[in-house]
Amino acid sequence: MGRGKIEIKRIENSSNRQVTYSKRRNGMIKKAKEISVLCDAKVSLLMFASSGKMHEYCSPSTSLEEMLESYQKQSAGNNRLWDAKHETLNDEIIRIKKENDALQVELRHLKGEEKASLHHSELISIVDALENGLASVREKPWDYYRMIERSTQVLEEEGKRLGFILQQQQENTAVEEEDKREMDNAYGQEKLSEYNSSIPFPFVLQPTHQPNLEKRM
Repeated sequence: MGRGKIEIKRIENSSNRQVTYSKRRNGMIKKAKEISVLCDAKVSLLMFASSGKMHEYCSPSTSLEEMLESYQKQSAGNNRLWDAKHETLNDEIIRIKKENDALQVELRHLKGEEKASLHHSELISIVDALENGLASVREKPWDYYRMIERSTQVLEEEGKRLGFILQQQQENTAVEEEDKREMDNAYGQEKLSEYNSSIPFPFVLQPTHQPNLEKRM
């Protein structure tokens, strides 16, 4: 008994939809590989799942960029894949790649690799660059030492400033305490004078001598 015909419509169950996508994606990639080998065809396959994940296949003899360029030429300008903005970005990417390649070559030269292709003047430039770099590296510890010295000096000055402030505060506190004692003594004398003035004269305490008491002692 043969398989029943599947109705072509969106699969509502997300799990079933993902399983079907995975199976059919693998089947399409397999067919693309087969036609590429059997027919010596250039095949490029690009798929995006509902989650946004991309899957692609491209024949070993070509690349996706070449396929897009061929499509652009074959379409005779009717279907433009790149507008002016994208062409500018593509040119910028090419420029950055060239700069990166040049930097990679320069780095290999600095490591002492691929020296045979260098001119005498280029070797001198590399030696100068290495000496300048070495001098800069040797200067770094001294920069760190000078930074530590400056930090220590700043801390010492801050310590002196705080010590001076503390000394001033202590002196001010001592003066305030002395003034308070003098005010307390003056207030006590004033109160004693007021008390003596309020007592009748015969009863005012006066220092007296008691001969009999002195003899007994």
